[in-house]
Amino acid sequence: MTEVTEVGAARPDAPPPAGRTARRGTSRRGSRATPYLFLAPYLVLFLGFGLLPILFGLWLSVHQWDLQLPNRPFVGLDNYRTLFDPESADYADWWASVRATAIFTVFAVPLLVVVPLGLALLLNRSFPGRTFFRAVYFAPYVLGVAVIGLLWRFLLDANLGLVNRLLGAVGLPSDTPWVTDVPWAWVSLVGVTVWWTSGFNAVIYLAGLQDISPELYEAARMDGANTWERFRNVTLPGLRPVLLFVLTTTILASANVFGQSFLITQGAPGQQTRTVVWRIVDEGLRDNDAGKAAAMSILFALALAVISVVNFRLFRYRED
Repeated sequence: MTEVTEVGAARPDAPPPAGRTARRGTSRRGSRATPYLFLAPYLVLFLGFGLLPILFGLWLSVHQWDLQLPNRPFVGLDNYRTLFDPESADYADWWASVRATAIFTVFAVPLLVVVPLGLALLLNRSFPGRTFFRAVYFAPYVLGVAVIGLLWRFLLDANLGLVNRLLGAVGLPSDTPWVTDVPWAWVSLVGVTVWWTSGFNAVIYLAGLQDISPELYEAARMDGANTWERFRNVTLPGLRPVLLFVLTTTILASANVFGQSFLITQGAPGQQTRTVVWRIVDEGLRDNDAGKAAAMSILFALALAVISVVNFRLFRYRED
């Protein structure tokens, strides 16, 4: 029989035209390159402001990098060793700053996790002026640390500060050394930080609360669950990823505290409120020893990385 084919139709076993193959190959190569083109701006920023500074910091940390001297000899791990040698001149100041940072973090983090959660639960309810109060609680966060530090340094001054004057007006002690003695200096630093940054965490919690289905609360009510049981069995499980994010970022931010202690307490009393970041800045800029400052930064970063990993593992274990 004679094979009959439709005019203009290509046979199934016929090879595709050369032009069409080339266009299809070019299209496939273009589609493969598209994700990398979108990632390119981030990769450039990451290399320029992330990876390269880390590598340069590692290189600095194994050199005696005095900014005023032309020769910067290789010293190996000596910059790290001095931080763990009780006989070295840097040992006491370094561990005093670690202790100050730990004190601030231990007291600030629970408040910065719990207080914003309470605010978010209140602001998630329907009541007149809800949007206004959301803006009010978030407003302090938009202020810079310089504004916050100078403002509260004046308000908490033992002699001229408005806080002590208000306390005296209501019959309470009006000579509290808020910024010059412990534990009041820590109360001031933690209190100001909670007032300043709670709004940010509250907004994160609010976003998480919006993702929890109202049907889950309705089902819990039908089962006879009270307010606390609904919070424990519906709200907290629904906020677990948000809690992980808030807890991790709050720990990192609290451990990196610098501006509050530098401006409000100015390290007082003595150097008891000088934090790790302050110590690193002093070592690198005041003492002109960038190598030792880089070693401190590397150790500090490793410690925070370990804490973050442990935090993620604990949350993952609970989730499993």
